[in-house]
Amino acid sequence: MSTSQDYEFRGWMGLDKDCIEKGTLEEQVFTPKPFGDSDVDIKITHCGICGSDVHALSSGRRQTNYPICVGHEITGTAVKVGKDVKNIKVGDRVGVGAQSCSCMKPSCSQCNPHIQVFVIGQHCNPDLTHTLFSGTTKNEQYCPEMILTYGDTYPDGSRSMGGYGDYVRIHEHFTFKIPETLPSEMAAPMFCAGITMYSPLKRNGVGPGKTVGIIGIGGLGHFGLLWAKALGADKVVAISRTLSKSEDAHNLGADAFIATEEDPMWAEKNANSVDLIVCTSYAPNMPISKYLQLIKPHGTYIQVGIPDDEIPAFRMMPMMKKGVTIGGSLIGSPAEISEMLELAASKEVRPWVNPWPMSEVNGALAAFYRGEPRYRIVLVNEKHAKHYM
Repeated sequence: MSTSQDYEFRGWMGLDKDCIEKGTLEEQVFTPKPFGDSDVDIKITHCGICGSDVHALSSGRRQTNYPICVGHEITGTAVKVGKDVKNIKVGDRVGVGAQSCSCMKPSCSQCNPHIQVFVIGQHCNPDLTHTLFSGTTKNEQYCPEMILTYGDTYPDGSRSMGGYGDYVRIHEHFTFKIPETLPSEMAAPMFCAGITMYSPLKRNGVGPGKTVGIIGIGGLGHFGLLWAKALGADKVVAISRTLSKSEDAHNLGADAFIATEEDPMWAEKNANSVDLIVCTSYAPNMPISKYLQLIKPHGTYIQVGIPDDEIPAFRMMPMMKKGVTIGGSLIGSPAEISEMLELAASKEVRPWVNPWPMSEVNGALAAFYRGEPRYRIVLVNEKHAKHYM
């Protein structure tokens, strides 16, 4: 255990809802949550810029409590560990995503599921049981007491602050070792954008024999193409409004491309062609009925892009006639994050990232807001990762 602390928590803070438009994020000192026996202090080297950061800084989905340090695609080095930390040691290269804690109570059905089923025998002996849910079936991201990495409040009243800065303090359970062969700037966006796409693909059985459609080719969507190909899908279909990203999509692993604004008959021509759609779009005018038309009987539509507005109305009978399942997905569990990192290392999955000095975060956010990155801006802390600049 490391107990010394010769560092302070500094971050690039948003002070009001106009900070992106005005470019006025300021570097300030903040007070982290009190250090706990299961906590890890991380010296930040990289942090991806996520759409959620923009929403939080601008009070887009709810009123933000300013000042705030955002960022939840974090990689760095562990510099202090609590006495009860078992899997992380000082010096380890680690990462953090959008979740910093959950209740982790034995009674929580999401953090510690204990559903059991009987093994049916001649006498239906209730002593012959096995655990139905274990390991990767934990769903800490759906815990009612989930705490976000930034913009949230711990039970003691302290605030969670994110990765646009020098240090972050996170519970061990939500801190992950990064495989040796996976570069930190590539790993960073995996902790939110990456896992947001990996989880629904894996949970819906993507692999050989499956055709997958990814709607929206951006920070999230480009991960969808990469993961679907890495998981061995037979066919990966990129779906976007125009053909502007067609070449990129093919380079990312797409086998086919549908441009919804280029051909008014796109839905009819591609009807019943995909087993699973994962939608990253959250435009208020999404053509949901036509998206559902693409899905094969008994296929699945999963929404991961978070709409600011109500989604468009659609008729339910076409969905019912094919037995289509509609669902949603939120980031992923700690077990899935570890699994995803191992897949990225073994399959050499490399997202498309644009390194940007953290000291120029205001310019980076402006570029992100304009939709310029292809496909993820990663802030590089020059003080801690000088060899990247």
